[in-house]
Amino acid sequence: MASIGFNAQQIILLVALGASLLAVTRAATVIVGGSENWRYGYNYTEWAANTAPFYFHDTLVFKYENSTPPHSVYLLPNLWSYSTCDFSKAKLLANATQLKGDGFKFVLNQWRVFYFASGEANDCKEGLMKMVIVPWPRF
Repeated sequence: MASIGFNAQQIILLVALGASLLAVTRAATVIVGGSENWRYGYNYTEWAANTAPFYFHDTLVFKYENSTPPHSVYLLPNLWSYSTCDFSKAKLLANATQLKGDGFKFVLNQWRVFYFASGEANDCKEGLMKMVIVPWPRF
């Protein structure tokens, strides 16, 4: 009679798979800025620091109320672009229209530094509409 056994690699793979499934089921949906939403003049760098930690598979929701001027969401490529509000190599994630109503949803699906900012007028430089997010694995 053959025995069914697992080697160390198979056990590690099973544990990792189980942990990743658990992480997905416990993922959170986070409204960026909380009740302030995504608006000019609110300090999102401070908000992100106070709201952290963020985890893999958490969903960030960027939205604004109709009463505020429109804003966009860009993913900036690096710390320099973030610090200087340089959008020349940034990726537009959501334009102002996409942020109305239920807003734009972004899933934190990689272990990397995410640099977000609004690219409208002075939103980034003067309006404090930028933040850094680093998601962590859930255990």
